[in-house]
Amino acid sequence: MSLSAPTPSNIDGSAFQVGIVAACYNEKLINGLLVRVLETLHASGVKEESIRTIRVPGSHEVPWAAGELARSKGTDVVIALGVLIGGDTNHHEMVGQSVSHALQSASLATRVPIINGVIVTNNLAQAKARTIGRIDRGAEFAYAALEMAALRKKLSS
Repeated sequence: MSLSAPTPSNIDGSAFQVGIVAACYNEKLINGLLVRVLETLHASGVKEESIRTIRVPGSHEVPWAAGELARSKGTDVVIALGVLIGGDTNHHEMVGQSVSHALQSASLATRVPIINGVIVTNNLAQAKARTIGRIDRGAEFAYAALEMAALRKKLSS
């Protein structure tokens, strides 16, 4: 991902129903990412009762739950969160590709935008920087969700 994020739009999220699926693996990092997503959604007017958060064991389980949330009546957008960190093998890359394809398929099948907030990094330092550090990917994912929810409402009216 680029370090040059687009300037966020000032979207009123008070009318949106948002689903969030967050993996439990790498819990401290996921929790930091989730806090940043929620802070941004709340600051944009999304009501607490309009946010449904589901936890799943790991990133590989995120697409199924995201698809189910997207199928839930009234859901305008889903944010899928996970953290995959490289180790001695390229397993994190394989899971990341699989999850990315599955999220895209679920979004197209349900016709509900699903924001891919699964972070794939080469090491722990990169993961920390993007979840609890200086790079606020959580806010970026939340802004993308707001943009897509607004676009979905506009195109469906």
